[in-house]
Amino acid sequence: MDVAATFCATLVDEWYRAGVTDAVVAPGSRSTPLLLALRADERLRLHVFVDERSAAFFAMGIGLATGTPAVVLTTSGTAAAELLPAVVEAHHAGVPLVACTADRPPESQAIGAPQTIDQSRLFGAAVRWRAEPGVPDASVTSTWRSLAARAVCEARGASGRPGPVHLNLAFREPLVGKAGPLPPGRAGGTPWHQTARSPCSSAPATELAPLVSSRRGVIVAGAGSGDPEGVHRLAATLGWPVLADARSACRRPDRTTVAAFDALLRHEHLAAALLPEVVLRTGAPPASRVLADWLTTSGARQIAVETHGAWLDPGRTASVVVAADPGRVCEALARCRPAASPAPWLGDWADAEAAAQRAIDAVLGCHRETTEPAIARALVDCLPPDTTLFVSSSMPVRDVEWFARPRGGVRVLANRGANGIDGVVSTVLGAAASGTGTPTVGLLGDLALLHDVGGLLGAGRRELDCVLVVVDNGGGGIFSFLPQAGAVAEDDFERLFTTPHGLDLAGLCRLHGLATCETDQAAEIAPAVRAGLEAGGVNVVVARTAQRSSVGIHHEIHAAVAASLEALGHRSD
Repeated sequence: MDVAATFCATLVDEWYRAGVTDAVVAPGSRSTPLLLALRADERLRLHVFVDERSAAFFAMGIGLATGTPAVVLTTSGTAAAELLPAVVEAHHAGVPLVACTADRPPESQAIGAPQTIDQSRLFGAAVRWRAEPGVPDASVTSTWRSLAARAVCEARGASGRPGPVHLNLAFREPLVGKAGPLPPGRAGGTPWHQTARSPCSSAPATELAPLVSSRRGVIVAGAGSGDPEGVHRLAATLGWPVLADARSACRRPDRTTVAAFDALLRHEHLAAALLPEVVLRTGAPPASRVLADWLTTSGARQIAVETHGAWLDPGRTASVVVAADPGRVCEALARCRPAASPAPWLGDWADAEAAAQRAIDAVLGCHRETTEPAIARALVDCLPPDTTLFVSSSMPVRDVEWFARPRGGVRVLANRGANGIDGVVSTVLGAAASGTGTPTVGLLGDLALLHDVGGLLGAGRRELDCVLVVVDNGGGGIFSFLPQAGAVAEDDFERLFTTPHGLDLAGLCRLHGLATCETDQAAEIAPAVRAGLEAGGVNVVVARTAQRSSVGIHHEIHAAVAASLEALGHRSD
């Protein structure tokens, strides 16, 4: 009996009992005992990556799509440190993840042994829980299942919000061994530990009911808003609009949904005329800075509701913060509030939304070339029902939020915890590998692709179905929208901010064995995406745009929306 092999086989068995379905590993010597245990247990899907950073984001993508943590395993030293970006994103986004780092035994520490660093608190405060059980010891076999099960419970949010946990596992040589009998688990294959959360009661709604008595209110729905039926039922009851982020699942094509809020609130007269008295914020804040500024200066009473009580209040304006499922709170509020009689308040919002959507269609219809707004709008329109769309940070998440038409049947995900663009390719592929059985499409920029080229390695052999739509505008296009664009000399701005890559992105993807097509025509986006989904496997659509025209098309759309609002009687100030 080899103690390390038996310890690792016990962890894997207990993880399976706890519902874990996937493990992601990167090659290394010190991690051999756990790697072989994962390989030997075919109940878990095993994904092998060369790059630890990409492996971690792939595992995070599985957790993001399913709510169940995946295990990611690395060897010791700098390999373990490569997990940090994904751990930080999972921490801020509330995504479950079990990060396992192999380590050298205590006698190898602090003497210059190779691939040996201090890993005990490698991820600092970015983990929900950490454990360092030491070199496997047969005298404490009774603790092994508890260790594995608690890691999954903590990652799922046993102590609050879901997130990453860190198991730092030291192994002595020899690293290859044979597992003996495992310590017994609980009867019926159940996990050693389980946690239970009580369903949201009506208590928060009872306390909030007097606060939502105004006829001039809005619901701002972000990612994590819960059941959209509850949100819209409350909106209909109160006669309030739902300003819905694409990630909220609340963008239903009806009169309560306002999707073009960013463009609408750029019109000063409309923004002033539709100031609310009460704002109910569900889930995470949308990306729009215009919306955030409008809420901050509105003077409205603001109520923030988030399932796990995360303090999501960047503007520091929430007078009440509620830890409860937002959809259930809205459902309970709708039951205890009398239905509002039809009022012009909701009608004004609905008319403005309809005018904005017509204006966006009109502007984009005049441009045959690909533009970022056209790509976002066409992509969301063309996706089949029950598709998962992952959008990268920077401009893609904003273009989908601002310009995509409201529709049902599309689940929108994004790495908006720390809002970085690293690891995007791997996160999309992880979501595609999650076993949900739904088509998966990723929308990302060229720099996001280049930040995670390691994610492309072997992607065509992973038996995944996924389409990556890459917006190639030659560099960091988002900086053209920021004050730096007008404050820095053009040559310095290009060198320091937009950083043009000058690479053949389609050739790069083909080099990795991926079926790839290119286009610079807006009308070709939807057919290319549909063809990729029908073909199966990992396919790439490179959509070339002109970086300097991006700001222009945004301004053109905003001007057209403003003109449409003036036609409704909202003068421009």
